[in-house]
Amino acid sequence: MNSDRKRHILFAIFVLLATMSFINANKEKKKGTIILQFENYVDDKPLNLDSTTYHNHIGQPYTISKFKYYIGNIHLKKKNGAEYSSSDYFLINEEDSTSKQITLDNVPDGEYTSISFIVGVDSIHNCSGAQSGALDPMNAMFWAWNTGYIFLKLEGQSPLSQSPGKLLEFHIGGYKEPNNCIRNISLDLNYNTAKCSSIKIKTDVSEIFKTPLTVDFSKISSVTDFHYATRIANNYTDMFSVLSIIYK
Repeated sequence: MNSDRKRHILFAIFVLLATMSFINANKEKKKGTIILQFENYVDDKPLNLDSTTYHNHIGQPYTISKFKYYIGNIHLKKKNGAEYSSSDYFLINEEDSTSKQITLDNVPDGEYTSISFIVGVDSIHNCSGAQSGALDPMNAMFWAWNTGYIFLKLEGQSPLSQSPGKLLEFHIGGYKEPNNCIRNISLDLNYNTAKCSSIKIKTDVSEIFKTPLTVDFSKISSVTDFHYATRIANNYTDMFSVLSIIYK
């Protein structure tokens, strides 16, 4: 083989490798949008405010008139260990259907194995004064400037409640130890962003009253300070699961 032919072959190989590298780099740079859709349930039934009577783990009836909670610090973890993260906070409010849909922009294409987020608001944002958007105090999720945000709010009624008006009132918050109610949630996934358009996440309200603390409404009907708050927070770590993945 003469030297000119060798040079042509080597040049062709170089061009091929450069092209493949360019294609792979572009694939890695491709980004898309993922929708997180939070669906609130009670056991296997969609949550209906005011109109439906549910029963807790020990058979006590109750209705729900208000349910909302903060989601923040969302991370999507790739199969290779790389992560996509969002530092934004979102207030999921059953009274506002649009709030239950979170749009994540500029998510790099790839295979993702898990999603994680916190329920609550981290210490920095609890101590940052007046804020806007989901963290605006006008959303009625802020106690006072010295105590911070309510992470999860559930209100309703039960005939077993000993509170005035038979009310149920669970306002869970607090970021300082030993009363820290921020909880980390991690859910397994198996999807490719090039094929996936949205992920539906089920939030099961019944878990708030179930384990590890079984809530008896005749004994615990109102939690609005640190008493029982961390134990209720431990309960709601179990309330999230992946309901379905929607493909394009």
